[in-house]
Amino acid sequence: MTHTYDILAQTLAQEAPGTCFALLGDANMALATRLAETGCEMIYVRHEHCAVAAAMAYARKTGRVGLATVTCGPGVTQLMTALPAAVRARLPLVVIAGEAPLKAGWYNQAIDQAPFVTACGAAYVPAHWPTRMPVVIRDAFVQARRERRPVVVGLPFDLQELPWEGAPDLPVPSSALAPATGPIPPNPADLAQVAGEVAQARRVVVMAGLGAAESGAGDAVQALAAHLDAPSATTLPARGLLHGDPFCLGVAGGFSSKVARDTMAEADLVIAVGCSLAKHNSDGGKLWPKARVLQIDTDPVALSQGRVAADLHLRADARLGCDALRTALPARSPRWRSEALAQRIATEPADDAQFTLAPGQHDPRAAVAALDAALPQGWQMVNSSGHCSFFFAHMNRPYREFLTIREFGAIGNGTSFAMGVAAACRGTPVVMFDGDGSFLMHVQELETYLRHALPILTVVLNDGAYGSEIHKLRAEGLSDAGAVFGQTDLASIARGFGAVGARVDDLASLPGLVEAFAADPKPTVLDIPICDRVVSPVIRRSHGIK
Repeated sequence: MTHTYDILAQTLAQEAPGTCFALLGDANMALATRLAETGCEMIYVRHEHCAVAAAMAYARKTGRVGLATVTCGPGVTQLMTALPAAVRARLPLVVIAGEAPLKAGWYNQAIDQAPFVTACGAAYVPAHWPTRMPVVIRDAFVQARRERRPVVVGLPFDLQELPWEGAPDLPVPSSALAPATGPIPPNPADLAQVAGEVAQARRVVVMAGLGAAESGAGDAVQALAAHLDAPSATTLPARGLLHGDPFCLGVAGGFSSKVARDTMAEADLVIAVGCSLAKHNSDGGKLWPKARVLQIDTDPVALSQGRVAADLHLRADARLGCDALRTALPARSPRWRSEALAQRIATEPADDAQFTLAPGQHDPRAAVAALDAALPQGWQMVNSSGHCSFFFAHMNRPYREFLTIREFGAIGNGTSFAMGVAAACRGTPVVMFDGDGSFLMHVQELETYLRHALPILTVVLNDGAYGSEIHKLRAEGLSDAGAVFGQTDLASIARGFGAVGARVDDLASLPGLVEAFAADPKPTVLDIPICDRVVSPVIRRSHGIK
């Protein structure tokens, strides 16, 4: 007998999700089991949050709609951090969630799931008519792609178990319905007006965001910057897009290096290509205090996160917009893009403040530099969140090999993101960078790494605390006791799961540890004790720490 869940599994498989991240319960286990039988790769996680967070990273790395499935009630309530994180990052996901059985007068796991999900900014689509469920699922993929956010589909599990009474044919997959449209060129009149404004600027910086990365505009951004004698930069999510450009200032925003801040402070025009122009991107307006902003985007906006986004707008695909603007303007002789600037970019550290280190504790900046030297090019890197993420953000790695998703500012996502990247980049080692507080939030996923043979090297900067919180509390003259926990023996915890664990007391041991992982890429945790006296420049600036 064919059950409704059999047809739903076939419908999902037809969408070619590649991988589904799942945690099974009564309301989704039959459907997920049938989906696995279609050949879809299933990664069974140990916490529902991790299923959706892993699907986020998978979607970012593959360009597909990420797929996750959870059970009803408490399976859905566990998603309240992952869903808004995906919404803020504009990642298309479909989450197949069970719902409580409709036939039951009472069910202990029943909640009204729709307002819970929509409060997170995601869409919720209940499917309460069995023969329409395949179309509802297909349409969820259409909606996720169009709106670039998660769509949660609620399927009562008693309806899933009914015999299938619908048509034998599956609905046409969402890929067949996608509009076949090309990239948007700029309007000629708009281009002429904007070109006239750019011609008046004397010190231009060209900044690339995720929109530039997703449209393959890296080369076009570099060409425009060179044409205008402009240094370049990227937003944090797009860091590394202009890898190898000697005049790229690195990250623009709160994470900017000293040379980037010095240079952008002199700009009188910032050309933002495929950037959302969020508050952190401009460091609250402090990064380019004298500059006007030109936004090149397919959907330019007036306001972004409570601030005026830009002074000038050009609606266009990032690559076509850059190429057209370059063609419309005469080339400038190199003056600002000087050898002196290139030398500063190449040699000055992102932060050179001096701190007195506690005995036996590493400076996180030295640890990251040693890691950057030891880790091979070509491996995938994942930067989690928290205080330590500033230091990792300045590693010398290209965009295609470095994932940053932190629009919601939540810690505890790194372990999940690493799973998503490992699934998206099969056969390639993945290195996940995290702090101890964030890592311990979902340390249980080490078991998932092992069970699914995911080649993930986890590097933890262990200050024995929630780093951002202790520095902020100390700056305010308050006790840090509530955010200090002591340096947990993370290497022993890893070994307890059956993974490899090593404490890094000597940074000179890192090359050997990396070589050992490369030879046998079994899940590994490197526990690097760092000094909690080293404060990132982000917090020093925001809290007046000298």
